[in-house]
This record gives sequence, structure tokens and C-alpha cells, in this order.
Amino acid sequence: MIELLASHYIYGLVFVVLGIGLYMTIASQNLVKKLIGVNLFQSAIFLFFVATAYVEGGRAPILHTGTDAPLASPLPQVIVLTAIVVGVALTAVGLALIVRIHGEYGTLREDTLREVRTDE
Repeated sequence: MIELLASHYIYGLVFVVLGIGLYMTIASQNLVKKLIGVNLFQSAIFLFFVATAYVEGGRAPILHTGTDAPLASPLPQVIVLTAIVVGVALTAVGLALIVRIHGEYGTLREDTLREVRTDE
């Protein structure tokens, strides 16, 4: 049982990071903290994809050395790299929106923004 937990500890790490990101996104009233929570959630998903693609003793499928080592699929890594680029772009857009919201209303707290919006 201990060996099974030790060999699959990465899934526990994914679950912890996923939970922290989800909690920050739901519980925080600050927009910047919500964006950080979304990024943590996203990072946990990336970690999960990379962890599931790991092959014990595997080798890259582009190098043929004549060994019988199993091949590692490059598809999850390609998907994660693409998702990282998209995630950085979405984070930049989110930060730009947060700057505009702060400039317009002078606050980043969600509850204060609701009060300001209902008063208008």
C-alpha cells in the first residue's frame, strides 16, 4: 500500500493544487486572487496531463536507437505546451480587464463592485 501511494504521489499533488485553485476562485472576493486561483487550477490540469503521459523507462518516439524501451507519447506534452501559451494569453487579458476595472471603479473587491454597479 505504501509503495502504491509513493509511486502515485503526483496525483495527490494534483488534487491538492486543484483544490487550492478551486478554493481561491470560489472563496476570494479579490479579482487578482481569483485570477491566481484560476491559474493554479490550470497548472494542476497541466500537471495531471504530464503525469498521465509518463512512461516508466520510456524514450522519445523520434529517436530510434534499436532498444526495446517503450515509447512515450508526445501528444500530452504538445497539448500542455499549447495550453500554457493559451493560458498566458488569457491571464494577460484578465489582468488587463482587472486594471481597467480598478481604473473605472477604484476597487478590485467583488462585493464592492456589486454595490457600485447597483447604485448606478
